[in-house]
Amino acid sequence: MPVSFISSEIYRATGYSRNHPLAIQRIGSVLTLSEQLGWLPGGYVDSYRATLDDLLKFHSPDYVAAIREAEQNRRVTEEMREKYKIGTLENPVFQGLYERASMSVGGSIQAARLAARGGIAYHPSGGTHHGMRDHASGFCFFNDPVFAILTLLEEGMERVLYVDLDAHHGDGVEFAFKGEDRVMTISVHEENRWPWTGTLDDRSTGNARNLPVPREMNDSEMDFLMASAVLPLARRFAPQAVVVTCGADPLDGDPLSSLALSNSCLWDAVMALTELAPATVVLGGGGYNPWTVARCWTGLWGRIAGYDMPGELPPESRALLEALDCDLVDDEDEMRPEWTATLADPRNDGMIRERFHEIAEAVLAPGGNELVA
Repeated sequence: MPVSFISSEIYRATGYSRNHPLAIQRIGSVLTLSEQLGWLPGGYVDSYRATLDDLLKFHSPDYVAAIREAEQNRRVTEEMREKYKIGTLENPVFQGLYERASMSVGGSIQAARLAARGGIAYHPSGGTHHGMRDHASGFCFFNDPVFAILTLLEEGMERVLYVDLDAHHGDGVEFAFKGEDRVMTISVHEENRWPWTGTLDDRSTGNARNLPVPREMNDSEMDFLMASAVLPLARRFAPQAVVVTCGADPLDGDPLSSLALSNSCLWDAVMALTELAPATVVLGGGGYNPWTVARCWTGLWGRIAGYDMPGELPPESRALLEALDCDLVDDEDEMRPEWTATLADPRNDGMIRERFHEIAEAVLAPGGNELVA
């Protein structure tokens, strides 16, 4: 099966600054680790940058114009801040914002076009799933997963499945396709966690399923949900294409969630989803621990491309990981040896709590305007 890795040199540097949770190395580390391991022998596919016409297929003209104006003028009026949610601590305006955000959208458009020919297109710089049509939200300005789905529909796909494995509910994507019977969204996320949406009974117009999970979800529980709920729902929908947002924040050690997955478990979940249809787009997403993010998304590419997972990282890769820094992770108390020595986490298996059986039963139960019987 053809596979593609889509990225850009723009991601070698971080866009955010100061104490923002995304002011850490993420994609740059993934690119360098993949190169050091020999997993990008021909380089990556240079990302397409979305045009204004592309962006206006989902985002409102005034919102796109506001982002461009704010970046150009290096200031945000109070009216713009209130209306578009930009220029805030959460969604700060910084130099290069428009280019980075439109590059993320373009990369997901490009990934969808490549996947539509058959195969898996990997775009870890994507996954900005909170972006709304007319305002920013949750560190996300433009919603690139929406554009991946729209592109697959434009390519002639009649049923596109979106699965969100980020620790936070994929609210922007669900809202974008409310009432669109050609698209089904499934989100597995931590309950009682921002953005406080995606409750178990939330099915949108029948084309959404939400699996809010309790704190400390382990690998056995995730495996159970995949086998007993996510994959059965997906197979009923019978997608022609799949888009996956694989945030790294469900991993144990992420400072902005309380889940406890290993990256090995997350890789297994993504790979199972790639077997559902001949076309798959795999995106990144959240992730605020630079060590777990770099290892997760590098290892995911290794799985997608069929490389053998190294038992130990080479010295240059260990040096790269040892040089990373994050204000949200205590270097002395929270660092783990495997974060700088290997790619694959040891599995975190455990008891499957009753709540997970209840979640699976609830999302499989009929009710409302169903797209899956």
